[in-house]
Amino acid sequence: MHYIALHFKRTGGTLDGQIAREILVAELGAVGFESFTETEDGGLSAYIQSDEWIEGMLEQVQILSSDEVEFKVERENIEQVNWNEEWEKNFEPIEVQGKVSVRAPFHSGKELEYNIVIEPKMSFGTGHHETTHLMIEHLLEVDLQGKKVLDMGCGTGILAIFSEMRGASEVDAIDIDPWCYENSVENAARNNCRKIKVFEGDAGLLKEQQFDVLIANINRNILLEDMSSYVRCLKPGGLLLLSGFYVEDMEQIGRKAQELGLKLLDEKERNRWVGLKYVNLEKA
Repeated sequence: MHYIALHFKRTGGTLDGQIAREILVAELGAVGFESFTETEDGGLSAYIQSDEWIEGMLEQVQILSSDEVEFKVERENIEQVNWNEEWEKNFEPIEVQGKVSVRAPFHSGKELEYNIVIEPKMSFGTGHHETTHLMIEHLLEVDLQGKKVLDMGCGTGILAIFSEMRGASEVDAIDIDPWCYENSVENAARNNCRKIKVFEGDAGLLKEQQFDVLIANINRNILLEDMSSYVRCLKPGGLLLLSGFYVEDMEQIGRKAQELGLKLLDEKERNRWVGLKYVNLEKA
């Protein structure tokens, strides 16, 4: 499989370096880049399959035209990428509230109340770390015992796996990316999960199903497009957990949620990323 790598090196600007990388990852992910690694000089390398590359697609990446930060961009054609090797060099384990650890098989660490082991096929990017952390925090506070849960945009399957660990009786996990589908299946088995069903697709798969809790850790545009489908699948009083966007996006997300009869119960923020918890009042 052939890839194009774009190497972004910061050359100036006032925006915090970590925040700049987070925004860059989110916006590159939205246009089709599928994997990211931080470079030793604090920059970022982003990877996209060659047949997905379109000249001019970076014009949609708004941070590249921002006055707050400047990047030098270099392009490289790559024959093959060993994603596991890239992960091993760049992925850091996650620990949440001293109760939950998310780590790869090559990590060592103390055993906590919940321990999730994943071997991903593609990189989170640091932004995914932030949003995953926020969603785990929310799930720690939700009673999932005997509940039916849906994880939309499941990625590596972390949140679906954690939902089963927290007592969910049924967990559906959906992702449009075939790599994510395969990776979620593998990681569910790796964590001895028996109640997770993984599907390849998007919100079009949602028909007559009904869920107690729906998790969607995706980017803002997809959330806005698909939120009505999510609400139709919520049981009376069901909970919708949303993340994958920034503080600046909360107003737009909030307007859409209000239109759909959702009430905000809680919000969490981590390095400008946001995780929101809504209850479906229209059907309660």
